[in-house]
Amino acid sequence: MSNALQQLIDVGTPVTGAVPPTSRYYLIGTNTLELPGGKSIVYLRRRFLPQPERFVPLFRHTVTGGERLDIIAAQYLGDPEQFWRLCDANRCMRPEDLEVVGTQLLITLPGGVPGTPNA
Repeated sequence: MSNALQQLIDVGTPVTGAVPPTSRYYLIGTNTLELPGGKSIVYLRRRFLPQPERFVPLFRHTVTGGERLDIIAAQYLGDPEQFWRLCDANRCMRPEDLEVVGTQLLITLPGGVPGTPNA
């Protein structure tokens, strides 16, 4: 295996200040790819969707006409930029897939936070 390919596979270092703590990429880490000629490229590692078992359900929301995920996130989570938490809890990579009328969205506590449903 080439050194460059191994660098792409290796576990990265924690992100410190690269992204805000509210970002889905906050704890992902970075890798550095060393190129010929001494140039380095720092990049965020790949992020995988978390397992649904990590989420404690709170509510269900049925998407109606014209609703967007950022608006739903603002309503339930208090921050439209947290739409990615709805994606994670509903095992979805593309936010627009959750904006289909009639879709049942699971609203949860953040991943890994223990709690009692509907508390």
